[in-house]
Amino acid sequence: MVFWKRLFNNTTPATTSQYPQFPGELVEVSKDGSGQSQIVFSTDRDIDLYELEELCDSVGWARRPLRKVKKALDFSFLVGSMWEIRGNRRRLIGFARATSDHAFNATIWDVVVHPSYQKKGLGKLLMKYMIKKLRSEDISNITLFADPQVIDFYRRLGFMLDPEGIKGMFWYPD
Repeated sequence: MVFWKRLFNNTTPATTSQYPQFPGELVEVSKDGSGQSQIVFSTDRDIDLYELEELCDSVGWARRPLRKVKKALDFSFLVGSMWEIRGNRRRLIGFARATSDHAFNATIWDVVVHPSYQKKGLGKLLMKYMIKKLRSEDISNITLFADPQVIDFYRRLGFMLDPEGIKGMFWYPD
């Protein structure tokens, strides 16, 4: 597909010049019965917390206190969002964020794609977008945590379970 090549080759991706109020990278333009829509990726952190909560609800995630979600966004190294733009309306359809030491390591968290947009390659695009942005900051070690039902999805993107025998360890309060 042409939009894949445009996003991941060395050329500069198109921007959403007709949507100057919405900074981002245009990925795909598609037409369906209801008109033309665009899929746009952004690193703008100005995300409506209620819209993000609605997206997380759509996939069955447990609710989290909005003040803590805002704090997580504020302290994340990278916040990536995926939007469908149809006319002058935009809808949050995907989200991911990453924390980092700003030098070597980053961990991707909270990857979510609305169920209506799953199985269309958009989750893969969102992850490639995050990886591309992290690599552009010279981050070489990218990790993530995955629920068992999505491990194969991440494997297809090049992630490995326990590379070189590295085992993650966790501490939880009693």
